[in-house]
Parts: sequence; C-alpha cells; structure tokens
Amino acid sequence: MEKSLNIIIVEDEPIICATIETALVKAGHNIVDEADTYEDALDAISDTPPDLVIIDIHLHGQKDGIDLAMELDRINLPYLYLTSQTDPETIDRVKSTNPLGYIVKPFTESGLQSNIELAWFDYTKKSLNSILIKHEGSVVKVLQNDILYLKAFDNYCYIITKDQQYLVPHTLKHMAQQLDEELFLKTHRSYIVNMSYVATIEKKAVEIMGDSIPLSSAHRTSVLDKLSRF
Repeated sequence: MEKSLNIIIVEDEPIICATIETALVKAGHNIVDEADTYEDALDAISDTPPDLVIIDIHLHGQKDGIDLAMELDRINLPYLYLTSQTDPETIDRVKSTNPLGYIVKPFTESGLQSNIELAWFDYTKKSLNSILIKHEGSVVKVLQNDILYLKAFDNYCYIITKDQQYLVPHTLKHMAQQLDEELFLKTHRSYIVNMSYVATIEKKAVEIMGDSIPLSSAHRTSVLDKLSRF
C-alpha cells in the first residue's frame, strides 16, 4: 500500500485493540489514538483528525459504533466496521450508514490488511480531492475545488470557499502542503489562490469572485505562467 494511513481504533476489548494495532503498524500505518466509547472516539477524532477510523459496533456506554458511524457520515470521515455482530437487527442498522467495508471477527492479520487496502483504494478512486480541517470543535471535509483562496493570519489561516469562511489552527505553509499544486499558487507571502477562480490580473492584485487578492512582484511571473495553462 503506497499511502501510510493515520488511523484511530475504536474498540472496547484491549486485547483485540492491541492485535489490530500490531497488524496495522506492521503494514506501515500509524495509530494516532484509541478509544473504547463513543464520546472518547469523538474527542480523539477532534484532537487528531485521522485518515480512517476502524470501529467495533459494541462499545462501552449507551451509544455504540453505529451511532459513531452516523456522526462520521455527517462529517464525511471514512471508516470501516470490524465486529463480531452479524445479527439481522445490527445489519439493518448498518445499512443506514456508509462504511468503506465490514470486517467480521475473528479476522486474520493478512485479511485485515488486505481489506483496508482494498477499501482505501476504492475510497480514493471515488473521493473528490479534499482536505480535513478542524472548525469550531468539529472535523469538516472541504473540497479543494470549492476553495477560492487561503489567507495567513499569524499562526492561523483563513480558508475562503464559495459559501463559507473557516479559521483553522494551522499556518499557511502547513495548509499549502495539503493542496493540489496544479490548482493552487501563492500570489503573496500571505495568500494562496485557486487559479481556476482568477478572473483578472492587475499590476498588484488578482481578482477572485469580487475579492482583490494581493499580488507581489516576486510571484507575478509564476502566476501569469500558471494562468496561461488554465
């Protein structure tokens, strides 16, 4: 598998959790956190947004893994079920969610690895190019094609989309590393723009959806060159 995934494991059996972690680390993935309740899982996801969540349906507490899955569907975060529960009632509830897959316990190490690899391959084929950001206590998926521009704000960064403005706790440099280099370009030390939305270029600014974005002399040539390819 080419991509090393950042994974959160949500499992209420410590031995099984350790087995999952061992198998995934061996496959080259990073386990960024573990949780055994719905609430702890949401806290972990908020603290360190993962690429993928592996969810056991049976969890400690009143809410189970399917409740968690519904919340992950709401914020567009991919997940896999890994559970021993295959009764008709559970399966009917699972049908109301959108997992990448459903792995039944007991599982083999190779089976777990191959299921994750195939599920992630299918997900990346279907998924539009997007980034995950933390916004007002939630993890939000933002499609890169919807981003107009980004603006530095001290150690934070504004992400301006067609419909909303997000203030994220990352620098402009950090966010730039997640963006499609074919689509985004820096126009100024404090601004990165989506070149597909540039309407006009003036001597010291570019216009995007009525907003005037600073254009420094150091970036003017590269902006003109990039724009000629759109």
